Amino acid sequence: MNKGTSPDQFFQTEPRGKRAAKAGNKNGNPIVLKSKLLAAISDPTDPSSVLIAESAGSVRRVNVDTGDTKQVFRGPSAPVTCVAVGGSGSNTLFAGSWDKNAVVTAKVGGKDILISGGADKKIIVWDLQTGSRLHVLQDQAVSMMAIQDLVVDPVQSGPDEVILVSASSDPHIRRWRIRLDSFEQIKEASPDEPGAVRHTVLEHDTTVYKVVFDSESEEVDLWTSSGDGTAKCLSRIKGFTTDDSFRHGDHVRAVAVTDQWIITAGRDEDIKVWNRSSGKLYSILEGHYDEVTDLVVLNAGKRIVSVSIDGTVRTWSLGQAELDKINKDREDKGVKNETPEEPKKGVMTAEEEAELLELMEDDE
Repeated sequence: MNKGTSPDQFFQTEPRGKRAAKAGNKNGNPIVLKSKLLAAISDPTDPSSVLIAESAGSVRRVNVDTGDTKQVFRGPSAPVTCVAVGGSGSNTLFAGSWDKNAVVTAKVGGKDILISGGADKKIIVWDLQTGSRLHVLQDQAVSMMAIQDLVVDPVQSGPDEVILVSASSDPHIRRWRIRLDSFEQIKEASPDEPGAVRHTVLEHDTTVYKVVFDSESEEVDLWTSSGDGTAKCLSRIKGFTTDDSFRHGDHVRAVAVTDQWIITAGRDEDIKVWNRSSGKLYSILEGHYDEVTDLVVLNAGKRIVSVSIDGTVRTWSLGQAELDKINKDREDKGVKNETPEEPKKGVMTAEEEAELLELMEDDE
């Protein structure tokens, strides 16, 4: 298989002419790369850098201050879709390719483990020292579609067990208890019936793309983004039921949280900044000309980095004065910040339609 380097080879979402007409803007000080950017994480070794998964089959370190993009980690010959850092000394880079949508690392019982999930609808736990499989996690009660994201609960995990949260192309969020010798899916207390349980956390209408724990709050609540057009705060003390909801519109691929702002982004190309206290839309950051795939908070919430299928890395200040200036520029152009209308119920995402068709074919 040949490596693709053209930004037009993978995940084409918009006619080339329209994209080219919008590509010249300099909003967010764009760093232009040669392939589509599918995911990003902060670089634990450099507060000004991010590690970016590229459709060209590599992970690239990008310093958003200097613009340095020279350090590239190569391996797969297919698009890299997710990235994580962990292992012994937390100095190993892990990447998921093509049909692997999520990877996270953890330590259980003194062992370093890798947890992966993807289009095969399975979550696999690996022993990093031996490379062997420890567990294969599947929902035995509610059909689980392709895994979209994984995150380790920093509050409930301990030395001998990890509490994992998974998001998938179905609307169900699942929690798992993982030990070296066993695993179990955690049943949730029902918010409607005292004493009753629910098999999963069901707070969205369709695909959940991202799950993020909020280290800024005392409770460390769970934030989610979904194809139903919303980002939600699921309250830990309320059994991971919806405590707050932000309607971004279209498919929300990413959500990030600071002490002052909630930031959302996705298919509509815009990055929206919400006032955490009031819940109101505060500012819209325009610059990308294709789907935004991920957000990374830098400098203790002072900046946000966005990556996109358009091949650009953009860095935005989250200072209120800078956001006010952006708002003023939009007002001068006659553009208003408007919250999108609620979409019609019952509309499936493309991922759900494809997976449902596959399930029906399997049953024949």
